[in-house]
Amino acid sequence: MSGGNSPSIVQLVATGLFAVAVLHTFSTRYFEHLAHAQPNHAGLWHLLGEVETVFGFWAMVLLLFLAIYATPHEALGYLESRKFTEPAFIFVIMVIAASRPILDFSGALLLWLARLLPLAPPTAYYLTVLFVGPLLGSFITEPAAMTLTAMLLRERYFSPQAPNSFKYGTLGVLFVNISIGGTLTPFAAPPVLMVADRWGWDFAFMLHTFGWKAALAVLTNAAVAAIIFRSYLKQLPTISPASARIEIPWPIICVHLVFLIGVVIASHHTSVFAGLFLFFLGFAEAYRRYQNRLILRDGPLVGLFLAGLVVLGGMQEWWLGPLLSNLNTTALYYGATALTSITDNAALTYLGSLVDGLSPEAKYSLVAGAVSGGGLTVIANAPNPAGFAILKGTFDDGAISPLWLALAATPPTLTAIAAFQLLPG
Repeated sequence: MSGGNSPSIVQLVATGLFAVAVLHTFSTRYFEHLAHAQPNHAGLWHLLGEVETVFGFWAMVLLLFLAIYATPHEALGYLESRKFTEPAFIFVIMVIAASRPILDFSGALLLWLARLLPLAPPTAYYLTVLFVGPLLGSFITEPAAMTLTAMLLRERYFSPQAPNSFKYGTLGVLFVNISIGGTLTPFAAPPVLMVADRWGWDFAFMLHTFGWKAALAVLTNAAVAAIIFRSYLKQLPTISPASARIEIPWPIICVHLVFLIGVVIASHHTSVFAGLFLFFLGFAEAYRRYQNRLILRDGPLVGLFLAGLVVLGGMQEWWLGPLLSNLNTTALYYGATALTSITDNAALTYLGSLVDGLSPEAKYSLVAGAVSGGGLTVIANAPNPAGFAILKGTFDDGAISPLWLALAATPPTLTAIAAFQLLPG
């Protein structure tokens, strides 16, 4: 679909639609307003007002254009050339990680850790969730960590009555911490996973080069948030030690943990984790009394969002690749940080891995920049739509402002930049 060194018509249209989709994510409140102003078409406006449907909708427009401009066969061929393992995996891991046995177990564990801190229980638990939760992303994958952390925050701290400043500030820290918190290992963060095998980055390399810096930045962001919002946190009810008791039978929890670990291990094999997921649904139905409602609506919407990003993002290589290859290491770092906010950071590092002759410093700058900017927008990091879907119902009108999210995520992003740029190693 490329014409030599010049982009083809299809690539130009795809880039235009990608830009429109990015702008659409900043305009969802307008469509929600239209839903109230024009009730006869409220269903359509509500659909276009869902951030999770934006990229799926414009990906459909691209495929329709391709079918008309070229042939339906070529449109189908392009669609089948895309790899949708990650959207499917995130849907599956969201549902399992948000199940009641996993949440109760995780919440009890974090409450136990929080009691070790010399702080008031609500503040200690808040700090622990924002610190330990994102670091779990290095082991159980970032999407699972995002789901767990967002659900625990919603349960204890997020409510329609909570101040918007608290909710946006916490959301900004959550998104940034998840993005950088998965860099302790080479297999859990999507932007690292894209390059680890190709560049020979193993566990020791990640821990020495990225991990300790990321952990320090995550702790700093969580601590600063706890300090800034200490007045609000003091007003919250004290968390009873009884909250750490788990009423669900341990065999049920163990089975859920086995499903979670099995899906994580099989995360690159769709047929395997999809089969495990079907068994999980059967098990959850058999022991329904130990379940809350599974998030079988939010999960598919997040999968649609990411699938649309895969379709539209697949035609952006013509301009992203040359841009990345022409930047020096410093410019590459800050360029990757900025570009991540309008692309997916995994797509960005994948394109960078295709550039031959990158120095070790350039490789570091690309990945560090990609994870540093992963909290600025909902599309910057693959797990972000999961957290967005879980928490948006607590915000005014059930919508999260992209502008306020970007502003709230800027201070923790600057912390990440300082860690990756100023610390040695």
